[in-house]
Amino acid sequence: MKNEIPEIYIKAINPGYTIDGVSNVGEMIEIGRLDSDTPISLAGLTVGYTNSSGNYAVLVDFPENSFMTGERILLRLASSPDHELATVNYTKTLAFKAGPLVLKRGEEIIDSVCWDGSAECLTPFKSASPTTLVRNLETGEFEHQADYEPVYDKDSYYVDEIKEDEGYGEITSKCRGLIFSEVLSYYDDSKDEQFVEFYNTTSEQILLDGCLLKYKSKTYPLSGIVKAEGYLSRYLTDFSITKNPTNSNTLELIDANGEIVDKLTYSNGQRKGTSWALIGYDEKGEQIWRTTYAPTPGEPNNYQEFRTCDAGKVINEATGNCVKVTTVEPKTCPAGQYLNPLTGRCRTIKLTSEKTCKEGYALNEETGRCKKIKENTGADYSLVTEVYEENVSFTGLYLVLGVVVAGIIYIIYEFRREILKLLHKVFRRSR
Repeated sequence: MKNEIPEIYIKAINPGYTIDGVSNVGEMIEIGRLDSDTPISLAGLTVGYTNSSGNYAVLVDFPENSFMTGERILLRLASSPDHELATVNYTKTLAFKAGPLVLKRGEEIIDSVCWDGSAECLTPFKSASPTTLVRNLETGEFEHQADYEPVYDKDSYYVDEIKEDEGYGEITSKCRGLIFSEVLSYYDDSKDEQFVEFYNTTSEQILLDGCLLKYKSKTYPLSGIVKAEGYLSRYLTDFSITKNPTNSNTLELIDANGEIVDKLTYSNGQRKGTSWALIGYDEKGEQIWRTTYAPTPGEPNNYQEFRTCDAGKVINEATGNCVKVTTVEPKTCPAGQYLNPLTGRCRTIKLTSEKTCKEGYALNEETGRCKKIKENTGADYSLVTEVYEENVSFTGLYLVLGVVVAGIIYIIYEFRREILKLLHKVFRRSR
């Protein structure tokens, strides 16, 4: 059964090979169309790509006033040796095992193809055997072909002169209103992954022609159009910036008059899979920049504090590392045992029944032992009446008398001389 081919479709893909010491030889994307009788607008059409790390980027964003007139248009990597033989250049290289590559109009996917070797995709490219994925128009399927020559027709694509009266808005040619919004320096596989992103803060389109990107005293030309309140990423295929600088590095945007429009400083601490992105403004209007694990070249920035973990793992926010998810099942004990909460061990349940004592014995509940019952019939233990005398009053009287006697003795002793004198006088008079 023939797969349906859309009006505009992906015709061929080559990821580029290293041949005779030259890299990216042959890298290209070819776009075809079924009806070539009349020009067709490419406004809103984009070519996007998902790399082997799962990151999506827009390779080509056709301007509003672009048209396709022939059967095919050729897109080539800007750093490939024959990039000038192309209608449009892109700056992010394709991988041998990746995808999908998608052709979109707005958010609608028109066509797509992937080559990661999964059940839904084609087999990957092989570095030792250069091939091109080519669409068979009879079946609609892609096939690896060893010899394929893409079609280059310079007249198959053109861009109308931008006119203010056609609804495109006024074009500013001095880069005023542009700011830096994101930078990715820590590449994974290739320096070509590095990019610098601009954001148009105005309600008018901005033409980059004549503007420059300055890095370490050198300047690099910019070109293209940044849509009103839109983003544009400039991949650094003609130079590279420090992957993870020891000190802060600065990039500058220079307008056509040589004046600095904006500056971007990125510091040490860049990490794999991250970009340095503008995520908002504080209450004073100062920019807030953060490291994000969700780079979004050409699109609004997305702040993701931690990396995305593989299935079965979660992020440890204290370390920022992915750790394996572990679940602790409550321990259960087999029949006849119970779980000791203090030791976490299963113990055997000891079944006990109420103890009974033999006749004549009773159970002591405190000791759990049987004790003999002692019976009192009255014969062994007769009642004896005890007489109780109250001696309290006599005891008190004796105490009073003792105190009086002691007092008399004390007085006699204390006044013994006076008493003797008195007795001598009495005795004399009586004589």
